[in-house]
Amino acid sequence: MWAILVVNIILSIIGSLVILNVVPKFKDMFVKAHLSGVDLNKKNKPEIPEATGVISSCIFLIVMFIFIPFPFSKHFFNKEWGFPHQEFVQFIAALLSICCMVLLGFADDVLNLKWRHKLLLPTVASLPLLMVYYTNINSTTIIIPKPLRFLLGNDIDLSALYYVYMGMLAVFCTNAINIYAGVNGLEVGQSVVIAGSLMLFNVIELGGDCWPNHLFSLYFMIPFFFTSLALYQLNKYPARVFVGDTFCYFSGMTVAVVAILGHFSKTALLFFIPQIANFLFSLPQLFHILPCPRHRLPRLNQETGYLDPSVFQFKEKTLNTLGRLVLRIYQLLGLVTVEQAEKDGELSQSTNCTLINLALKLVGPTHEKTLAAGLMVLQVVCSGIAFVIRYPLASLFYDC
Repeated sequence: MWAILVVNIILSIIGSLVILNVVPKFKDMFVKAHLSGVDLNKKNKPEIPEATGVISSCIFLIVMFIFIPFPFSKHFFNKEWGFPHQEFVQFIAALLSICCMVLLGFADDVLNLKWRHKLLLPTVASLPLLMVYYTNINSTTIIIPKPLRFLLGNDIDLSALYYVYMGMLAVFCTNAINIYAGVNGLEVGQSVVIAGSLMLFNVIELGGDCWPNHLFSLYFMIPFFFTSLALYQLNKYPARVFVGDTFCYFSGMTVAVVAILGHFSKTALLFFIPQIANFLFSLPQLFHILPCPRHRLPRLNQETGYLDPSVFQFKEKTLNTLGRLVLRIYQLLGLVTVEQAEKDGELSQSTNCTLINLALKLVGPTHEKTLAAGLMVLQVVCSGIAFVIRYPLASLFYDC
C-alpha cells in the first residue's frame, strides 16, 4: 500500500512541475483564442488568460491514467488472486465522471452557459458514477443520529432518495466552489485546503475497518492536491491566469467522486463550511428573490487601491413581500448594509449577499491580497472545526 502511495506522490509532483512549466507557455494561446478576462480589481485592468483550469485538470487526468496499473499490479503478477473487476470499474467510472465534468466545464467557459445549464451539467456528469455505485454497492441505508432515534429508529433505507442526494451532492460541490469566488486565488486556494483536509482525514482512517475506501480516496486526492497547488502559484495575487469554471467544476466533481465512492459524504461536507455558509447567504439572490447582478465580486476603489463591498440597486416597491422580509432580516442581523443610492430618490442599494462582501463589510476596505489571505485562513480554521465535529463531538450523535 505504502509503495503504491509513494508512486502516486511522485507522479503527482511531476504533474505539478509540468503545470508550472506549461501553463505560462499557453497564456498567449488562450488570449489569441479570446479565452481571457479583465481583472476588474486591478487599477490597470490587465487582460488575463482564462479557463486555464483545463490544463491542470488534463494533467491531473494524465497522471491518473498513468497511475491506473499500479493499484492493481499485484493481481497482474499473481493470477491466483483473481482480478478485482468491481474495484477497477469503480476507478474507471470515477475518472469518467471527472472527464465529463472537465469537458462540460470547458464548454461553459467557451459558450458562457446559463445558470439552469450549470445545475444540469454536474447531474449529467455524475450519472456514470451513480450507475457504478448502483451495480457495485447499492447501499442506501443511513444511520440515524442518536437524538432522532426515538422517532426514526437506528437506521433508515432511503432507496431512490439516496441517489437523488448523491446527485445533488455533485451539483452542490461544483457550484459551491464556483459562486465562492471573486478575488485572486480563492477558487483554487479553497480547493487546495479542502483536498489537504480530506487527505489528512483519509490518512487517519487508514487504520480503520474501511481503509480500502480511504485508500481509494487518497489515490485521487493526492494528485488533485499537488496539481491544484501548482495552479494556485499562478492564480494567487497578483493572478497571472484565471482558472475559469472548468477548474471549479473539475474540483467539485473530484471531491464528490471520492466522497460518494469512499462512503464519507457527510464528512466531506464538513470541509465545505464556508461554501455552505456562502451558498445559504446567497440563496435570495441566486433564486432572484433579491436582484442579482452578473458580477458580485468586490469593487475596487481607484483612489485607495482597496476593495469595497459591491452593491445591487433596487426600488423598494419593486421587491415582493418575501424579498423585503429577507432584506430586512439580513439588515437586522448586520449581514448587509442598505442605504439610499440617490438623495431624495426611490432608488436604494444593498451590499451583495456573498461571504466575501460580508467580510469586507465587517473589516472595512481591504487590499485584495490581504482579503484573499484572510479568506484562506478562514477556510483552514473551518477545516479545524470540521475535524473537531468529526472526532471529539461525533460520539454525541453516532456510536463510535
